[in-house]
Amino acid sequence: LGIQKVRLTGGEPLLRQNVEDLVARIARIPGITDLAMTTNGFLFPPKAQALRAAGLRRISFSLDSLTGDNFKKITGRAGLEEVLASIKLAQSLGLHPVKVNAVVIRGLNDHEIEALAGFAREHDLSLRFIEFMPLDSARAWLKEMVVPGHEVLARLQARFDLRPVVADNPSATAKRWSFPDGRGEIGIIAPVSEPFCGHCNRIRLTADGKIRTCLFSVTEHDLRSQLRADASDEALAKWLKGVVWQK
Repeated sequence: LGIQKVRLTGGEPLLRQNVEDLVARIARIPGITDLAMTTNGFLFPPKAQALRAAGLRRISFSLDSLTGDNFKKITGRAGLEEVLASIKLAQSLGLHPVKVNAVVIRGLNDHEIEALAGFAREHDLSLRFIEFMPLDSARAWLKEMVVPGHEVLARLQARFDLRPVVADNPSATAKRWSFPDGRGEIGIIAPVSEPFCGHCNRIRLTADGKIRTCLFSVTEHDLRSQLRADASDEALAKWLKGVVWQK
């Protein structure tokens, strides 16, 4: 139905048993031209070679802090060096681009914005600053903890010479900037202060077989029951179109 890009995310996708087999099976599907993964990086090293061989083309790592203490405070465990090693390993294996996602939370890691951007430039990474979104079941989200994208950009422009990057994908969620020397890239994803719902073309398939038309949605559509009932391809296509038109 026109889907060309698949991203494996989570939770943590590398917790899945035989995830490299899943990657290989997706990579073999005709028409899939872009296969990516988002991971916290902890389990990446022992799987890295197999994932690359299976057909993984690019990868994003979650990295919200560059200091050990703050990293542990945010993630709940020590492991900054392991994630940094995973990023370096991914680059050495030719995964491209290697992206880093940083969720900016006021009072927690917003003092590291400039350092994270400098890290991206030094290591030739694509860094995405993401606004803190109200997605958690623990109800820890507060609006005053959101650092708006325009504030992040103003701080970065005060420190770095940034050049706007023209998006080649009209449905892209990030606004992007490059450094003059071409090393590294900055992106800002601002779903709270600058919603991009009007041009979002993403759908999600959950681990238990549900379709979600939006990350913020509280409604899920049961695809697994359709498959278990041996629905025909034609019936599945009609059902899926009906779901997506509700997006």
